[in-house]
Amino acid sequence: MLIVISPAKSLDEEPVALDPTRPVFADEALRLAKTARNLTLKDLRGLMGISEDLARLNRDRFRRFSGAPTDGDVKPAALLFAGDTYQGLEAGTLDEGDLAWAQQRLRILSGLYGLLRPLDGIQPYRLEMGSRLRTRRGRSLYDFWGDRIADALNGEAAALRTGVLLNCASREYFAAVDRPALRLRVVTPAFLEERDGARQMVSFFAKRARGALARFAVERRVTDPDALRDFDAGGYLFDPEASTPDAPVFVRDYPQTAG
Repeated sequence: MLIVISPAKSLDEEPVALDPTRPVFADEALRLAKTARNLTLKDLRGLMGISEDLARLNRDRFRRFSGAPTDGDVKPAALLFAGDTYQGLEAGTLDEGDLAWAQQRLRILSGLYGLLRPLDGIQPYRLEMGSRLRTRRGRSLYDFWGDRIADALNGEAAALRTGVLLNCASREYFAAVDRPALRLRVVTPAFLEERDGARQMVSFFAKRARGALARFAVERRVTDPDALRDFDAGGYLFDPEASTPDAPVFVRDYPQTAG
């Protein structure tokens, strides 16, 4: 089983003592960075819906982006990203064996890098997959990546002799995986909060739970999606009546501390 998760906007740039690997789409990332570095601050603000200060920060990041970065310029992707999903994943506390297994089977979808392994060394950036960045391949990053991400996942799945993809990514990011080109069974979990007899998906909680499920799969070396039913981190429990084989549902009581 392969696993995919989304990246994060917030970053932890504190250095770590791990040797990074090279992203498979490093050359494509450089092309995109060169395109983005030529945008004005106004263009970047409009492209990503960010403040002028954030636009300036990311313009400077794109200008510093190198096609041959040193180890000091990059950080393993699973440790650089620091959003809700990564608070659930807690990659920094995985042991050496877990990281090695994750390196084989856990993938991060990325607007800039396309597809990343946990230990792939990446430079700080912000570029959401849904951004309508014009390139020679089209009017958006979805156009730019086309079927490349799906093809890469097919190849990696074939090398692992698996036909299953656990989708713990957001809709925005998984939309970059060309489904007609993908030759894998896709299992997409849902995480629901229950309060007063009603259930709802709360984005903040769901993101963290998707990261926690990815960690569960890594620590348990899950290769059969049926084994995901044992997931119970954060108080979630598998609901067999609400689930289907490709859409397992996990439910918990709405946290009292959330208000």
